[in-house]
Amino acid sequence: MDLSDTALKAAKHDEALALGDAGAMRLRDFFELMKPRVMSLVIFTALVGLVTAPGEISFLRGAISVLCIALGAGASGALNMWYDADIDAVMHRTARRPVPQGRVSPREALIFGLAVSMISVTALGAVANWLAAAFLAFTIFFYVVIYTMWLKRSTPQNIVIGGAAGAFPPMVGWVVSSGDIGLGAIVLFLIIFLWTPPHFWALALFRSADYAKAGVPMMPVVAGDDATRRQILAYSLVLAMVAMLPFVLGHAGLFYAVGAAALSLYLVYLALALWWRGAAPHAKGLPRRLFGFSILYLFALFAMLLIEHVAGMVMAVWA
Repeated sequence: MDLSDTALKAAKHDEALALGDAGAMRLRDFFELMKPRVMSLVIFTALVGLVTAPGEISFLRGAISVLCIALGAGASGALNMWYDADIDAVMHRTARRPVPQGRVSPREALIFGLAVSMISVTALGAVANWLAAAFLAFTIFFYVVIYTMWLKRSTPQNIVIGGAAGAFPPMVGWVVSSGDIGLGAIVLFLIIFLWTPPHFWALALFRSADYAKAGVPMMPVVAGDDATRRQILAYSLVLAMVAMLPFVLGHAGLFYAVGAAALSLYLVYLALALWWRGAAPHAKGLPRRLFGFSILYLFALFAMLLIEHVAGMVMAVWA
């Protein structure tokens, strides 16, 4: 083998590596379209809905069903990025997303989102039941059409009404397992629905300039910081009461009740501090603090429900 053959093979090898890297980056861009951080929360809340619902489902069917719900959430994210590319391009928080960066074209994002939507809904219907599939389809429609295309750009109540889209996944999980919508599913929906405004308005308080620049009528932009802080406190108080409903209705035990009460008290404390001292110079970090804790709060509530039910199932097996 002469030197020219060696050089040619080395060049082909380098070209293959470059193509492999480009392909991996391309896959990463499409995965980013699906908003993986949001999708992870959807997976978790849907799993809790599935596990805590009455009824039995095999591990394989349950796992595939949760995957279908995750894909539906990812499809919603892709369609959201397709439609909101103009807004994303001018906001600091979203400017590096694949579509505004030009790594994925709007047409590709649209086709990808529609294709994944159809796959997720069809697969869920085939694996679980068609009521759950219809519910998933409605969830995608609500997030993309009702929230993204209509509410987000037209009203400061966009997060309040649009928050229903993020609250549907545990209900879909519940329907997968039980075949119908029970009171427990409605309570899980209400917890996320009421959690959404304090969570996102806290974010909007320290990102208000971004939203104003993009022309999105978030509450701080339209009504001002004081009104937003009052709304956050009001929703936090109602959320704290609703978070106790799983225990009151007998869907959760003392472990959940104590944990939910402690977490809710701290959430209300932060909301109260934000309302009382929010305009003070030394309190500028409170919105970020509330935003960060709200993520932990929701995760912990659902984690406690999951732990209690799994523990109950294990004890029933050993009894």
